[in-house]
Amino acid sequence: MLRFYNTLSKKIEVFNPTNKNVVSIFTCGPSVYQRSHIGNFRTFLFEDILLRYLEFLGYSVVRGMNFTDIEDKAIQEADKKNLPLKTITENNIRKFIHEMQMLRMKKPDFLPRASENIDIAIDIIEILLQKGLAYKHKNNIYFEALKFKDFGKLYGLDLSKWPDKKKRFHKDTYPGVQWNLGDFILWHGCKKNDKYCWNSPFGPGRPAWNIQDPSMILKHFSETLSIYCGGIDNLYRHHDYSLAIIESIKPYPMAKYWLHCHHLYINGEKMSKSKGNIIYIDDLIKKGFSMTEIRCFLLCGHYREILNYSEPSLRNISLQLKMAREKVAEINNIAKKYKNRNLSVTSKYNRKLIGIFKQNMNNDLRVKEAFIAITDSVLRINTNKLKPENACEIIHALKKIDKVLMVIF
Repeated sequence: MLRFYNTLSKKIEVFNPTNKNVVSIFTCGPSVYQRSHIGNFRTFLFEDILLRYLEFLGYSVVRGMNFTDIEDKAIQEADKKNLPLKTITENNIRKFIHEMQMLRMKKPDFLPRASENIDIAIDIIEILLQKGLAYKHKNNIYFEALKFKDFGKLYGLDLSKWPDKKKRFHKDTYPGVQWNLGDFILWHGCKKNDKYCWNSPFGPGRPAWNIQDPSMILKHFSETLSIYCGGIDNLYRHHDYSLAIIESIKPYPMAKYWLHCHHLYINGEKMSKSKGNIIYIDDLIKKGFSMTEIRCFLLCGHYREILNYSEPSLRNISLQLKMAREKVAEINNIAKKYKNRNLSVTSKYNRKLIGIFKQNMNNDLRVKEAFIAITDSVLRINTNKLKPENACEIIHALKKIDKVLMVIF
Protein backbone atom coordinates (compact mmCIF):
# COMPACT_ATOMS: atom_id res chain seq x y z
CA MET A 1 0.00 0.00 0.00
CA LEU A 2 1.15 3.51 -0.81
CA ARG A 3 2.06 5.53 2.25
CA PHE A 4 3.32 9.07 2.54
CA TYR A 5 3.79 11.79 5.12
CA ASN A 6 0.75 14.00 5.51
CA THR A 7 1.75 17.49 6.64
CA LEU A 8 -1.74 18.01 8.08
CA SER A 9 -1.68 15.00 10.42
CA LYS A 10 2.12 15.13 10.91
CA LYS A 11 2.43 11.39 10.32
CA ILE A 12 2.85 8.70 7.66
CA GLU A 13 -0.55 7.57 6.37
CA VAL A 14 -1.88 4.97 3.95
CA PHE A 15 -3.19 6.70 0.85
CA ASN A 16 -6.96 6.52 0.54
CA PRO A 17 -8.21 9.10 -1.98
CA THR A 18 -11.29 11.27 -1.48
CA ASN A 19 -12.82 9.95 -4.68
CA LYS A 20 -12.10 6.32 -5.64
CA ASN A 21 -12.76 7.04 -9.32
CA VAL A 22 -10.55 10.08 -9.82
CA VAL A 23 -7.65 11.28 -7.67
CA SER A 24 -7.71 15.08 -7.60
CA ILE A 25 -4.39 16.89 -7.15
CA PHE A 26 -3.67 20.60 -7.05
CA THR A 27 -0.11 21.83 -6.95
CA CYS A 28 1.24 25.31 -6.30
CA GLY A 29 2.64 26.50 -9.61
CA PRO A 30 5.32 29.10 -10.28
CA SER A 31 5.14 32.79 -9.50
CA VAL A 32 5.97 33.99 -12.99
CA TYR A 33 7.49 37.35 -12.17
CA GLN A 34 10.77 35.58 -12.89
CA ARG A 35 12.01 32.49 -14.66
CA SER A 36 11.87 29.13 -12.85
CA HIS A 37 15.24 27.74 -11.70
CA ILE A 38 16.31 24.17 -10.95
CA GLY A 39 15.15 24.51 -7.34
CA ASN A 40 11.62 25.26 -8.54
CA PHE A 41 11.78 22.34 -10.96
CA ARG A 42 12.82 20.01 -8.16
CA THR A 43 9.37 20.52 -6.60
CA PHE A 44 7.52 20.27 -9.91
CA LEU A 45 9.34 17.03 -10.79
CA PHE A 46 8.43 15.52 -7.41
CA GLU A 47 4.81 16.30 -8.23
CA ASP A 48 5.23 14.78 -11.69
CA ILE A 49 6.56 11.56 -10.15
CA LEU A 50 3.67 11.49 -7.67
CA LEU A 51 1.13 11.77 -10.47
CA ARG A 52 2.87 9.18 -12.65
CA TYR A 53 3.20 6.72 -9.77
CA LEU A 54 -0.48 7.01 -8.91
CA GLU A 55 -1.24 6.17 -12.55
CA PHE A 56 1.25 3.28 -12.35
CA LEU A 57 -0.83 1.94 -9.43
CA GLY A 58 -3.96 2.14 -11.57
CA TYR A 59 -5.51 5.40 -10.40
CA SER A 60 -7.08 7.92 -12.73
CA VAL A 61 -5.65 11.34 -11.85
CA VAL A 62 -6.75 14.91 -12.58
CA ARG A 63 -4.24 17.62 -11.73
CA GLY A 64 -4.37 21.39 -11.65
CA MET A 65 -1.44 23.77 -11.29
CA ASN A 66 -1.71 27.55 -11.16
CA PHE A 67 0.32 30.43 -12.52
CA THR A 68 0.64 33.38 -10.12
CA ASP A 69 0.78 36.15 -12.72
CA ILE A 70 -0.50 39.16 -10.80
CA GLU A 71 1.19 40.04 -7.52
CA ASP A 72 3.44 42.64 -5.91
CA LYS A 73 6.68 41.13 -7.25
CA ALA A 74 5.40 40.78 -10.81
CA ILE A 75 4.20 44.39 -10.87
CA GLN A 76 7.52 45.59 -9.45
CA GLU A 77 9.41 43.59 -12.09
CA ALA A 78 7.27 45.04 -14.89
CA ASP A 79 7.84 48.59 -13.58
CA LYS A 80 11.59 47.98 -13.26
CA LYS A 81 11.86 46.77 -16.85
CA ASN A 82 9.32 49.31 -18.11
CA LEU A 83 7.29 46.56 -19.76
CA PRO A 84 3.63 45.58 -19.56
CA LEU A 85 2.96 43.06 -16.79
CA LYS A 86 1.57 40.51 -19.25
CA THR A 87 4.74 40.69 -21.37
CA ILE A 88 6.82 39.64 -18.35
CA THR A 89 4.51 36.91 -17.11
CA GLU A 90 3.59 35.36 -20.47
CA ASN A 91 7.25 35.15 -21.47
CA ASN A 92 8.07 33.29 -18.25
CA ILE A 93 5.04 31.01 -18.65
CA ARG A 94 6.18 30.06 -22.17
CA LYS A 95 9.68 29.29 -20.89
CA PHE A 96 8.28 27.24 -18.03
CA ILE A 97 6.04 25.10 -20.24
CA HIS A 98 8.90 24.57 -22.72
CA GLU A 99 11.31 23.44 -20.00
CA MET A 100 8.62 21.34 -18.36
CA GLN A 101 8.21 19.48 -21.66
CA MET A 102 11.99 19.15 -22.07
CA LEU A 103 12.12 17.53 -18.61
CA ARG A 104 9.44 15.05 -19.78
CA MET A 105 6.92 16.28 -17.25
CA LYS A 106 3.23 15.64 -17.83
CA LYS A 107 1.30 18.79 -18.56
CA PRO A 108 -1.38 19.30 -15.88
CA ASP A 109 -5.03 19.05 -16.95
CA PHE A 110 -5.62 22.61 -15.78
CA LEU A 111 -3.11 25.48 -15.89
CA PRO A 112 -5.15 28.49 -14.75
CA ARG A 113 -3.74 31.99 -14.45
CA ALA A 114 -4.65 34.13 -11.45
CA SER A 115 -5.41 37.08 -13.76
CA GLU A 116 -8.12 35.03 -15.50
CA ASN A 117 -9.99 34.19 -12.29
CA ILE A 118 -10.42 37.58 -10.64
CA ASP A 119 -14.21 37.31 -10.81
CA ILE A 120 -14.12 34.16 -8.66
CA ALA A 121 -11.75 35.85 -6.18
CA ILE A 122 -14.24 38.72 -5.90
CA ASP A 123 -17.11 36.28 -5.28
CA ILE A 124 -15.13 34.56 -2.50
CA ILE A 125 -14.31 37.88 -0.83
CA GLU A 126 -17.99 38.90 -0.92
CA ILE A 127 -18.94 35.68 0.89
CA LEU A 128 -16.20 36.21 3.50
CA LEU A 129 -17.40 39.79 4.08
CA GLN A 130 -20.99 38.59 4.50
CA LYS A 131 -19.87 35.96 7.01
CA GLY A 132 -17.91 38.54 9.00
CA LEU A 133 -14.62 36.74 8.41
CA ALA A 134 -13.21 39.57 6.29
CA TYR A 135 -13.34 43.34 6.73
CA LYS A 136 -12.39 46.50 4.87
CA HIS A 137 -9.64 48.79 6.13
CA LYS A 138 -8.36 51.78 4.13
CA ASN A 139 -9.65 50.34 0.83
CA ASN A 140 -7.92 47.01 1.45
CA ILE A 141 -9.76 43.88 2.58
CA TYR A 142 -8.29 41.54 5.19
CA PHE A 143 -9.11 38.08 6.49
CA GLU A 144 -9.56 38.11 10.26
CA ALA A 145 -7.41 35.07 10.98
CA LEU A 146 -8.52 34.28 14.54
CA LYS A 147 -12.14 34.01 13.46
CA PHE A 148 -11.25 30.80 11.63
CA LYS A 149 -11.21 27.85 14.01
CA ASP A 150 -7.78 26.22 14.33
CA PHE A 151 -6.08 28.81 12.15
CA GLY A 152 -2.56 27.62 11.33
CA LYS A 153 -3.40 23.93 11.83
CA LEU A 154 -1.49 22.82 8.74
CA TYR A 155 1.77 24.37 9.89
CA GLY A 156 1.05 23.76 13.58
CA LEU A 157 1.06 27.43 14.53
CA ASP A 158 1.31 28.29 18.22
CA LEU A 159 -1.60 30.72 18.69
CA SER A 160 -0.56 31.49 22.27
CA LYS A 161 2.03 33.84 20.74
CA TRP A 162 -0.61 35.84 18.87
CA PRO A 163 -0.35 39.55 19.82
CA ASP A 164 -3.16 41.22 21.75
CA LYS A 165 -3.00 44.30 19.54
CA LYS A 166 -4.52 43.85 16.07
CA LYS A 167 -1.96 43.70 13.27
CA ARG A 168 -2.51 43.63 9.53
CA PHE A 169 -0.10 42.47 6.85
CA HIS A 170 -0.68 44.09 3.48
CA LYS A 171 2.00 42.61 1.20
CA ASP A 172 1.47 39.57 -1.00
CA THR A 173 4.67 37.92 0.25
CA TYR A 174 7.25 38.54 2.92
CA PRO A 175 10.87 37.34 3.02
CA GLY A 176 12.12 34.78 5.50
CA VAL A 177 10.48 31.91 7.32
CA GLN A 178 8.86 33.71 10.22
CA TRP A 179 5.07 33.89 10.64
CA ASN A 180 3.09 37.10 10.29
CA LEU A 181 0.93 36.99 13.40
CA GLY A 182 -2.01 39.04 12.25
CA ASP A 183 -4.72 39.45 9.62
CA PHE A 184 -3.70 38.83 6.01
CA ILE A 185 -4.71 40.77 2.93
CA LEU A 186 -7.29 39.53 0.43
CA TRP A 187 -7.75 42.60 -1.78
CA HIS A 188 -5.39 45.46 -2.62
CA GLY A 189 -7.49 48.61 -2.94
CA CYS A 190 -6.28 50.81 -5.78
CA LYS A 191 -4.07 53.75 -5.01
CA LYS A 192 -3.32 56.75 -7.17
CA ASN A 193 -1.34 55.80 -10.28
CA ASP A 194 -1.88 52.05 -9.79
CA LYS A 195 -1.82 50.43 -13.24
CA TYR A 196 -3.54 47.13 -12.50
CA CYS A 197 -7.02 47.54 -11.07
CA TRP A 198 -10.33 45.72 -11.46
CA ASN A 199 -13.78 46.89 -10.45
CA SER A 200 -15.53 45.11 -7.60
CA PRO A 201 -18.53 45.72 -5.28
CA PHE A 202 -16.04 46.81 -2.61
CA GLY A 203 -14.07 49.21 -4.79
CA PRO A 204 -11.39 49.00 -7.50
CA GLY A 205 -8.30 46.94 -6.79
CA ARG A 206 -6.70 43.57 -7.39
CA PRO A 207 -6.79 40.20 -5.61
CA ALA A 208 -3.97 39.47 -3.18
CA TRP A 209 -1.84 36.35 -3.62
CA ASN A 210 -3.58 34.32 -0.94
CA ILE A 211 -7.05 34.60 -2.47
CA GLN A 212 -5.78 33.58 -5.90
CA ASP A 213 -5.16 29.85 -5.30
CA PRO A 214 -8.63 29.32 -3.75
CA SER A 215 -10.23 31.04 -6.76
CA MET A 216 -8.47 28.73 -9.21
CA ILE A 217 -9.08 25.58 -7.15
CA LEU A 218 -12.80 26.27 -6.78
CA LYS A 219 -13.14 26.88 -10.51
CA HIS A 220 -11.99 23.34 -11.35
CA PHE A 221 -12.73 21.20 -8.25
CA SER A 222 -15.94 20.88 -6.25
CA GLU A 223 -14.93 18.45 -3.50
CA THR A 224 -12.10 17.82 -1.06
CA LEU A 225 -8.88 17.47 -3.02
CA SER A 226 -7.18 14.12 -2.54
CA ILE A 227 -3.74 15.77 -2.49
CA TYR A 228 -2.39 19.31 -2.32
CA CYS A 229 1.32 19.80 -3.05
CA GLY A 230 3.84 22.58 -2.88
CA GLY A 231 7.26 23.66 -1.74
CA ILE A 232 8.14 23.62 1.96
CA ASP A 233 8.33 27.44 2.01
CA ASN A 234 4.57 27.58 1.34
CA LEU A 235 3.99 26.29 4.87
CA TYR A 236 4.75 29.82 6.03
CA ARG A 237 2.04 32.40 5.35
CA HIS A 238 0.44 30.71 2.36
CA HIS A 239 -1.12 27.24 2.52
CA ASP A 240 -2.77 27.86 5.88
CA TYR A 241 -4.24 31.03 4.38
CA SER A 242 -5.66 29.15 1.38
CA LEU A 243 -7.02 26.45 3.69
CA ALA A 244 -8.73 29.00 5.95
CA ILE A 245 -10.36 30.73 2.97
CA ILE A 246 -11.72 27.60 1.30
CA GLU A 247 -12.86 25.91 4.51
CA SER A 248 -14.64 29.13 5.52
CA ILE A 249 -16.90 29.06 2.48
CA LYS A 250 -17.21 25.33 1.72
CA PRO A 251 -18.66 22.56 3.92
CA TYR A 252 -15.72 20.22 3.30
CA PRO A 253 -11.95 20.14 4.02
CA MET A 254 -9.70 21.70 1.40
CA ALA A 255 -7.50 18.62 0.96
CA LYS A 256 -7.15 15.19 2.55
CA TYR A 257 -3.37 14.89 2.14
CA TRP A 258 -0.80 17.68 2.05
CA LEU A 259 2.67 16.93 0.65
CA HIS A 260 5.53 19.43 0.78
CA CYS A 261 8.83 19.24 -1.06
CA HIS A 262 12.00 20.56 0.59
CA HIS A 263 14.53 22.99 -0.89
CA LEU A 264 17.34 22.39 -3.34
CA TYR A 265 20.66 23.74 -2.05
CA ILE A 266 23.68 24.67 -4.15
CA ASN A 267 26.96 23.43 -2.71
CA GLY A 268 25.43 23.45 0.76
CA GLU A 269 23.79 26.88 0.49
CA LYS A 270 20.23 27.92 -0.28
CA MET A 271 19.81 29.45 -3.72
CA SER A 272 19.34 33.22 -3.76
CA LYS A 273 19.93 36.16 -6.06
CA SER A 274 22.00 37.89 -3.39
CA LYS A 275 24.45 34.97 -3.33
CA GLY A 276 24.52 34.77 -7.10
CA ASN A 277 24.10 30.98 -7.04
CA ILE A 278 20.83 30.55 -8.93
CA ILE A 279 21.09 27.87 -11.62
CA TYR A 280 18.79 27.47 -14.59
CA ILE A 281 18.20 24.44 -16.78
CA ASP A 282 20.21 25.84 -19.69
CA ASP A 283 23.18 26.51 -17.36
CA LEU A 284 23.43 22.74 -16.88
CA ILE A 285 22.90 22.04 -20.58
CA LYS A 286 25.86 24.33 -21.34
CA LYS A 287 27.95 22.16 -19.00
CA GLY A 288 27.12 19.16 -21.19
CA PHE A 289 24.33 17.54 -19.17
CA SER A 290 21.26 16.15 -20.91
CA MET A 291 17.69 16.86 -19.87
CA THR A 292 17.36 13.20 -18.85
CA GLU A 293 20.39 13.49 -16.56
CA ILE A 294 19.01 16.69 -15.05
CA ARG A 295 15.62 15.06 -14.48
CA CYS A 296 17.25 12.02 -12.91
CA PHE A 297 19.35 14.10 -10.52
CA LEU A 298 16.45 16.29 -9.39
CA LEU A 299 14.39 13.17 -8.69
CA CYS A 300 17.15 11.41 -6.78
CA GLY A 301 16.62 12.86 -3.35
CA HIS A 302 13.77 12.24 -0.96
CA TYR A 303 11.21 15.00 -1.39
CA ARG A 304 11.03 15.78 2.34
CA GLU A 305 14.78 16.28 2.64
CA ILE A 306 17.08 19.00 1.35
CA LEU A 307 18.70 17.98 -1.94
CA ASN A 308 22.18 19.43 -2.38
CA TYR A 309 23.33 20.18 -5.90
CA SER A 310 26.99 20.08 -6.83
CA GLU A 311 28.51 19.27 -10.18
CA PRO A 312 30.20 16.09 -8.88
CA SER A 313 26.90 14.82 -7.43
CA LEU A 314 25.16 15.41 -10.76
CA ARG A 315 28.00 13.63 -12.58
CA ASN A 316 27.72 10.63 -10.22
CA ILE A 317 24.02 10.22 -10.92
CA SER A 318 24.68 10.71 -14.63
CA LEU A 319 27.30 7.94 -14.58
CA GLN A 320 24.90 5.53 -12.83
CA LEU A 321 22.26 6.36 -15.40
CA LYS A 322 24.69 5.97 -18.33
CA MET A 323 25.83 2.52 -17.19
CA ALA A 324 22.25 1.40 -16.62
CA ARG A 325 21.08 2.62 -20.02
CA GLU A 326 23.98 0.86 -21.76
CA LYS A 327 23.11 -2.38 -19.99
CA VAL A 328 19.44 -1.97 -20.86
CA ALA A 329 20.42 -1.50 -24.52
CA GLU A 330 22.31 -4.83 -24.36
CA ILE A 331 19.31 -6.56 -22.84
CA ASN A 332 17.01 -5.00 -25.43
CA ASN A 333 19.17 -6.34 -28.29
CA ILE A 334 18.80 -9.84 -26.84
CA ALA A 335 15.05 -9.28 -26.37
CA LYS A 336 14.66 -8.48 -30.08
CA LYS A 337 15.56 -12.11 -30.88
CA TYR A 338 12.41 -13.29 -29.10
CA LYS A 339 9.59 -13.53 -31.60
CA ASN A 340 6.80 -14.72 -29.30
CA ARG A 341 5.20 -11.66 -27.74
CA ASN A 342 3.02 -13.57 -25.27
CA LEU A 343 4.97 -12.45 -22.23
CA SER A 344 4.48 -13.75 -18.73
CA VAL A 345 4.19 -10.68 -16.55
CA THR A 346 4.44 -12.93 -13.50
CA SER A 347 7.93 -14.12 -14.39
CA LYS A 348 10.62 -13.92 -11.73
CA TYR A 349 12.30 -11.06 -13.59
CA ASN A 350 9.11 -9.05 -13.80
CA ARG A 351 8.14 -9.75 -10.18
CA LYS A 352 11.59 -8.83 -8.90
CA LEU A 353 11.95 -5.51 -10.73
CA ILE A 354 8.37 -4.35 -10.17
CA GLY A 355 8.57 -5.54 -6.55
CA ILE A 356 11.77 -3.57 -5.89
CA PHE A 357 10.23 -0.48 -7.44
CA LYS A 358 6.95 -0.64 -5.52
CA GLN A 359 8.64 -1.45 -2.22
CA ASN A 360 10.59 1.80 -2.36
CA MET A 361 7.94 3.99 -3.95
CA ASN A 362 5.19 2.85 -1.58
CA ASN A 363 7.43 3.94 1.30
CA ASP A 364 6.76 7.69 1.05
CA LEU A 365 8.01 7.91 -2.56
CA ARG A 366 11.64 6.88 -2.08
CA VAL A 367 12.58 7.64 -5.70
CA LYS A 368 16.36 7.60 -5.27
CA GLU A 369 16.30 4.25 -3.47
CA ALA A 370 14.02 2.87 -6.19
CA PHE A 371 16.29 4.15 -8.96
CA ILE A 372 19.49 2.82 -7.36
CA ALA A 373 17.93 -0.56 -6.54
CA ILE A 374 16.55 -0.99 -10.07
CA THR A 375 19.75 0.06 -11.82
CA ASP A 376 21.95 -2.06 -9.51
CA SER A 377 19.72 -5.05 -10.21
CA VAL A 378 19.97 -4.46 -13.98
CA LEU A 379 23.75 -4.02 -13.87
CA ARG A 380 24.13 -7.40 -12.13
CA ILE A 381 22.36 -9.26 -14.94
CA ASN A 382 24.69 -11.58 -16.85
CA THR A 383 23.73 -10.91 -20.45
CA ASN A 384 25.92 -13.80 -21.68
CA LYS A 385 23.50 -16.27 -20.09
CA LEU A 386 20.30 -14.30 -20.65
CA LYS A 387 17.63 -15.98 -22.78
CA PRO A 388 15.71 -13.80 -25.27
CA GLU A 389 12.35 -14.48 -23.59
CA ASN A 390 13.77 -13.43 -20.20
CA ALA A 391 15.35 -10.34 -21.75
CA CYS A 392 11.96 -9.46 -23.20
CA GLU A 393 10.35 -9.78 -19.76
CA ILE A 394 13.00 -7.51 -18.22
CA ILE A 395 12.45 -4.85 -20.88
CA HIS A 396 8.69 -5.13 -20.38
CA ALA A 397 9.08 -4.48 -16.64
CA LEU A 398 11.56 -1.63 -17.11
CA LYS A 399 9.33 0.14 -19.62
CA LYS A 400 6.47 -0.01 -17.14
CA ILE A 401 8.70 1.41 -14.39
CA ASP A 402 10.06 4.07 -16.72
CA LYS A 403 6.60 5.44 -17.37
CA VAL A 404 7.10 6.86 -13.88
CA LEU A 405 10.82 7.68 -13.88
CA MET A 406 11.13 8.72 -17.55
CA VAL A 407 14.92 8.37 -17.55
CA ILE A 408 15.77 4.85 -18.77
CA PHE A 409 14.41 4.76 -22.33
